[in-house]
Amino acid sequence: MTLPPQVLSPLDGRYHAVVSPLGEYLSEAGLNRARVTVEVEWLIYLTDHSMFGTSPLSAANIAALRALVTDFGQAEIDELARLEATTRHDVKAVEYLVRAKLSELGLDHIAELTHFACTSEDINNLSYALIVRDATKNIWLPALSSVIARLRELSVDYRDEAMLAKTHGQPATPTTMGKELAVFVYRLERIQKQIEHSEYLGKFSGATGTFSAHLAADPAANWPQISEEFVTGLGLTWNPLTTQIESHDWQAELYTKISHANRVVHNLATDIWTYISMGYFRQIPQAGATGSSTMPHKINPIRFENAEANLELSCAILDSLSATLVTSRLQRDLTDSTTQRNVGVGFGHSLLALDNIRRGLSEIDLDPQALAYDLDTNWEILGEAIQTVIRAEVAAGRSTISDPYALLKELTRGKRIGRDDLIAFVSELEIGDEAKARLLELTPAGYVGLASQLVDRLN
Repeated sequence: MTLPPQVLSPLDGRYHAVVSPLGEYLSEAGLNRARVTVEVEWLIYLTDHSMFGTSPLSAANIAALRALVTDFGQAEIDELARLEATTRHDVKAVEYLVRAKLSELGLDHIAELTHFACTSEDINNLSYALIVRDATKNIWLPALSSVIARLRELSVDYRDEAMLAKTHGQPATPTTMGKELAVFVYRLERIQKQIEHSEYLGKFSGATGTFSAHLAADPAANWPQISEEFVTGLGLTWNPLTTQIESHDWQAELYTKISHANRVVHNLATDIWTYISMGYFRQIPQAGATGSSTMPHKINPIRFENAEANLELSCAILDSLSATLVTSRLQRDLTDSTTQRNVGVGFGHSLLALDNIRRGLSEIDLDPQALAYDLDTNWEILGEAIQTVIRAEVAAGRSTISDPYALLKELTRGKRIGRDDLIAFVSELEIGDEAKARLLELTPAGYVGLASQLVDRLN
């Protein structure tokens, strides 16, 4: 017995509830609604400007045409599927849907202005620019902002929580957990701003980008100006020089930036995972949740592991789009058509990861005792401070110690030394009394420099 029809992608199955908001824009239905938008607005533009002997449409007719967009739903989705089954062409099906609406409104006299002088790519490139723009601004960026906001809260909460840093995985100069999380806030906010200022380009210039059909129809019209007015009127940036297709450079730029954000979030996920494994963060048990099918005590860091995997999948798709969309043979090939249909998949895996990261950051709690234990068992990291102070004392003429670095290397490298060992060592140093007093008061937990104050750089 075979299964009933099943979705193939987990984004449309297991994870659908999380990523479904993207379907409003980056689905086939979302794309078709955007195509209807472009076709309708082009009709309105042409008649508003009384082109080819037409007169501006009444406010009621304009509202009725635009209702084809605002009321776009299952009936229109089904009708487009029926039309495409005959036309075997998705954009032509949209044209016929709009023509039918004109007939319903008694506007058959302007029906030939539907899709006027357009190649399918004139409609498609503007439609993709609209849906990608809106999905980015309305869905993806708010999800990233939620992660950043939670990180910012934790940065402030933990700004004074000293912890042993690990460079190359080895004990290193202490920092604070807040400052380390603030690093990710700063990185992500920079990328966020770049994405917020992204350009979404559109072309509207005919079969090979030359306005040939337009000029044949009306040699006196300023078609480049008309094209620019129409494209910018949709809230997009006009691209004046193209082949049949808009060159997709803006898409490559955008997807590269989103991949960059993905990779920073991936770095965050692996760091938090590692802090959990070190005991720096405790995971807050979730009612009814099972960590392991055989080990009842476990709480696995699944939010961060899930995020890692989905960020990698998102980057794989978006990187491929960035690399391939910028190339089209001569004046046009169709490789971008099927490729662009996967934009939503790339966004979807990223959105799923951001949701997991946000949830994961709300399900952890710092363990100050674990941080304190690591600090108190690694007094040798103060060797950096001691040798630096000695060097300053030598420079100031208050010490004649030669090669302070080598002196501390001999004392600390590859060794575990405690508080008493360092006190005894510092007490015998030939340095000024004030410097010696500062070193004798120093502890690993107190050796965090300006870490706490650096969190303020986020404001």
